[in-house]
This record gives sequence, C-alpha cells and structure tokens, in this order.
Amino acid sequence: MTENQKILESLFFVSTVPLVQKDIIKVFGKENAPDLEKEVSNLNNLYKQSSFYIKQIGDGFMMVSKKDYEPYISKLIPSKKLMLSNAALEVLAIIAYKQPISRIDIETIRGVDCKGVLKNLLSKSLIKIQGRDDSIGKALLYKTTDDYLKHFGISNLDEMPTPDEVTELVESEDLS
Repeated sequence: MTENQKILESLFFVSTVPLVQKDIIKVFGKENAPDLEKEVSNLNNLYKQSSFYIKQIGDGFMMVSKKDYEPYISKLIPSKKLMLSNAALEVLAIIAYKQPISRIDIETIRGVDCKGVLKNLLSKSLIKIQGRDDSIGKALLYKTTDDYLKHFGISNLDEMPTPDEVTELVESEDLS
C-alpha cells in the first residue's frame, strides 16, 4: 500500500460524509492530490477480502461495511432509524423521480398540501432547494441530496427502480 493510499484510508476511516476530489485537494494540495476515483478503485482491490469497502455515494465516496456484517454491527451499535410518515415517503418518491420539481407540482400529483412535509424533509437533509423555475412567481425547485442516497443505500438515482418495476412489484404484492 502506498503512502497516499494510507492517507486516503485514514481519511475515509474518520469521515462521516462522502469525500470528494475537492477534499483530497484540500489535504494533499492541488499539485500533489491523487485522483480519488482511481485510488478508490485501487483501495477496493486491496479490500476484496475485508469486511468493508469504499462505496460511491452521490458525487463522493465513503467507507462502509459489507452487508454481511450488518447484523453483528447492529448488535453493538443499534442503528438510528429515520422515521418517515407515509406522506413524507410519497413526497420523497415524487421528488426523487421528478426532480427538480416545485411544491405546486408535488401538490398537484398528491392532491394535498405538502408544505409541512417539505419542511420536515429539508430539516432531515433528504432534499434540498435546487433553485427556482422560470414560471411566474419563480417557485422553488426541490431535489434529493446525498443523504437521501446514503439513507436508501444507493450510489446514484439510476439505481432506483424504474416506474415499471415499481408497478410490477405493487401488482405482485396485491396478488399475494
């Protein structure tokens, strides 16, 4: 293992948020910063027989334990379950699939007010304000965050089931 890999490994070990190339430049300096994506690949090759690996979360990378070891970890450190109401899950799903999307558009889809739900999701950092749309009134636009990806255990939005897969799953459960 190279010295740079050891430094990166220590950074991943202590970081509670996904690391991005900008963080590596901050540590190593612009001229000496290794390519994060390349080094993550190299480290993961070294970790093949280990209980952990480095996973892509959004635009960054984070050290995580392999799923096989979660039952043991949860006995020592009970996970803090993020409790979300059905309304919050509905709004979150709409945002995830339609982002960026305005509150008005979310309310049109759901048929009910969602100001409180949006405030709750913003406070939990599962969504963020992307900007404003071009319509009259310049409505705020919402999108999911890296915390959303981390909470649901996905690297990027492409890993979410397609609407057809969701429909198929719901229909198969209705038959059960």
